[in-house]
Amino acid sequence: MSGTQPLKSKPPAQDAARKSEEAISVASALGNRSIVLVGLMGAGKTTVGRRLANRLDLPFRDADTEIEKAAGSNIADIFKEFGEAHFRDGEQRVIHRLLGEGPQVLATGGGAFMNPKTREATRENGISVWLKADLDVLMKRVSRRSHRPLLQNDDPEAVMKRLIDERYPIYATADLSIESKEGPHDAVVDEIVHALAIKLKCGGTET
Repeated sequence: MSGTQPLKSKPPAQDAARKSEEAISVASALGNRSIVLVGLMGAGKTTVGRRLANRLDLPFRDADTEIEKAAGSNIADIFKEFGEAHFRDGEQRVIHRLLGEGPQVLATGGGAFMNPKTREATRENGISVWLKADLDVLMKRVSRRSHRPLLQNDDPEAVMKRLIDERYPIYATADLSIESKEGPHDAVVDEIVHALAIKLKCGGTET
């Protein structure tokens, strides 16, 4: 797993040119691989993912949306009717299919990367990026929406703490780790593109 230091400030025109050059280089160096965003609910995978895809001029796919299309039902209803195990089985199959359709930016659900077969498929067909966020940031973000099946209980913060304990050690095996903090999403995109440029050896330099 790799991390990056905050990018040093440069004159606006020079900084914009560097970002554009890095983005073009990263998109080219990917080949058919996907950039796979992993992390807990509330980490910003969908929001950041859309902006990252736009920056790299790549398609954006959201695994949860694709699962709902394949099932003809929303995720909350799948959990309620069939249980989490059934959902995870469908999730694995959909993600494996999507990984064969790169290059793209692919946002995955919080539990997807816990599946060893999905991790292996991601290693073979993509570059995984963990969007890591602190508990307070996650809770602030998920409180804005009430559709999270795993948080439909009397103590969602306790559930989130448990998920952090269970999942963060696995997320930490991702190729890259990027802090997802409160602030402009474009700043997170900058960090991801820069880290990818270093990882792919296509123009980025350690700061």
